[in-house]
Amino acid sequence: MTRYVHLGPSEVRLEKTSAGVRYVQATQQLGDYPLRLTDRLDHWAIHAPDRTLFAKRTKSGEWRRVSYAEARALARNIGQALIDRGLSAERPVAILSGNDIEHALLSLGAMYAGVPFAPISSGYSLLSSDFAKLRYILDLVTPGLIFAASGSKFERALNAVMPPDTELVVTEDGPRGATLFSDLTAVNASGPPAQVDGDTIVKFLFTSGSTGMPKGVVNTQRMWCSNQQMIADCLPFLVDEPPVLVDWTPWNHTFGGNHDVGLIVYNGGTLYIDDGRPVPGAFEESVRNLREIATTFFLNVPRGFECLVPYLRSDKQLRETFFSRLKLMWYAGASLSQPVWDELDALSIQTTGERVLMLTGLGSTETAPFALAPRKEVERAGMVGIPAPGMVLKLVPAGGKLEARVSGPNITPGYWRQDDLTRAAFDEEGFYKLGDALRFVDEANPSLGFTFDGRLAEDFKLSSGTWVSTGPLRANFLHRAAPWAKDAVVAGHDREYISIIIIPEPGAPHQFFSGVLHSLAKDSTGGSNRIARAVVLTEPLSLDAHEITDKGSINQRAVLTNRAALVEDLYASPAPPHVIVCPADS
Repeated sequence: MTRYVHLGPSEVRLEKTSAGVRYVQATQQLGDYPLRLTDRLDHWAIHAPDRTLFAKRTKSGEWRRVSYAEARALARNIGQALIDRGLSAERPVAILSGNDIEHALLSLGAMYAGVPFAPISSGYSLLSSDFAKLRYILDLVTPGLIFAASGSKFERALNAVMPPDTELVVTEDGPRGATLFSDLTAVNASGPPAQVDGDTIVKFLFTSGSTGMPKGVVNTQRMWCSNQQMIADCLPFLVDEPPVLVDWTPWNHTFGGNHDVGLIVYNGGTLYIDDGRPVPGAFEESVRNLREIATTFFLNVPRGFECLVPYLRSDKQLRETFFSRLKLMWYAGASLSQPVWDELDALSIQTTGERVLMLTGLGSTETAPFALAPRKEVERAGMVGIPAPGMVLKLVPAGGKLEARVSGPNITPGYWRQDDLTRAAFDEEGFYKLGDALRFVDEANPSLGFTFDGRLAEDFKLSSGTWVSTGPLRANFLHRAAPWAKDAVVAGHDREYISIIIIPEPGAPHQFFSGVLHSLAKDSTGGSNRIARAVVLTEPLSLDAHEITDKGSINQRAVLTNRAALVEDLYASPAPPHVIVCPADS
C-alpha cells in the first residue's frame, strides 16, 4: 500500500515533425502566479504571522526561530538599507557564507529593494587554496556589498579578494570598518518597497563550471515565481498543507536556494536549516535534526539518502519520526542507486505499513530549476516524468538519442555579462538546450513520461565508431558496486575499449571491484557496455581543479582532464599493477 499524496494530472500533448523533432506539453494549464516572490511573504505575514518561517540551532542547541511577520519586517528594513546605499544590478550584493537566518533575511531584503544578490559557494572561500573562482565571480558581478557571517572565518579569503570600495557586512568578528548585520535591520523602512516586476533580477546563481570558470545564471522574479507555481501545480499537496523541511542543501545552488527556499515562502511552510552534510563527521547533525523534526517533504542529493539508510535501519526513534508525516521523498543532482531506493521502500513499509513515494525530476540552474517531474508513482530510479505546466519540451534527434530542450516563463534570459555563452545556450527557436538526453517510457503513450538517458556531452565513440552512453553505463556500475563505490568516471573516447576511474568509499577492498567488472562483463552485449579496465582513485578530488562541487557531485570531464596520466595507465600495455583488468573471455 502506498501512502496517498496529492499529485497533479499527467496527460500530455505530443507533436512530431517530419524531421523527427517532438514537441511535448502538459495539458494542465499553468496556474496564476504573483509578480514577486515577496508578495507571498506579504501574504503569509498577514495570514499566518506567528508561523515559523526559518529556524536554525544556536550554539546552545536550541532552535532560533523567525516568524513570517518578523521576517517581513526585518527584510523590509534591510531592503531600505540597501536602497539607501544605492545598490543595483551593476553593484549587487555578494554572499560568501552558507545557509543561515541572516543570509535568508538579506536575500529577502534584497528582493524588496530590487537589488540582485549572488550567493557564492562557501567552499570557494574556505576550501580553496588560490581563491581563483571567488576572484573570478567577484570581478564578474562587481558587488557593492559583501556579506560574510563571520569576519574571522572568512578573513583569509577577504584579504585576498576583497574589491576596493566595497562594503563588508558581518554578523560577528568583523575587522575594523566592517558593518554589523544588525545595523541593516535597525534601519526603518520609510516607504513602500522598490518598483519590482517580473523582469527584475533576483539573483545570480553560479554553475559549478566544467574545466572553465562558473557561469552566472540570471534569475528573474518571473522565473522564480512561475517555477514555484509549476511545482505547486505538479505537487499540490504542498498547497494542501504548509510544508515542513529539514534541509542542508546550499543556497548558492538552485536546488536548495531556489527550489527548497522558494517552495517554503511560496506555500507558507517552515524551513529548519540543517547544519549537517552527507559526509562523515557532519551527517550526525542531520540525523539529530531529523530525529526531532517530522518533515512532510524530504529532499536530498542521492548521497544524503545513502547516508540516511543505515541510521534509519538501526534507530527506531529516527525511523518513526522520519516517516510519521512524510508525504514524499525527492532526490536530485545525480542518480539514486536502486538498492537505496528499494531499502527506503522497505523501511517505510516496515515502520508505517505504507510505502512513501520517491520521485525525481529534471531541470537545471537555467530552468529555476523545476522542468520535468512525475505526477504518479514510478517504478524505479531515473524516471523524470513529464514537462511542468507552462513549459514546452522539444526533443531533437542527436546521435541515436533525443536531446532535450525547453522553453517557458521559468527559463533564464542568459548569463550575466557573458553574451557569447548566452547565444550558445539557445537554439534558433529560443529553446534552452539542457544538454541531457531523454527516452520515452513508451512513445505510443507519452503520458507515461521519460527516463533520463545521460548527458550528451559525456557520451563518446570508441575507436571502432561504437557509441557509449555514459549515464546508463555509470549507473549500472554503481548499482553493482554498491556499497563500496561512491562514484565513477567513464573513459574511452576514441579508444579501443571502455575504462573507469572508481571513486571508492573508505576501506573499499580493491578485489571487490575486480569481481564487479567480471560480473558486468558476463551481462554485456558488446563494446558499448563492457568495462574492460578500472583503476581505484587514491587521491581526493579537488574543488580548485573543478573536479567536485560543494554538493559532492563530480565533474566527469574535469577529472578526465586533470587525471590524464591515470587515464593513460588504463590503456597502457601491459597494464600497470594498480589497473584492474577484466579479460576479454570473461
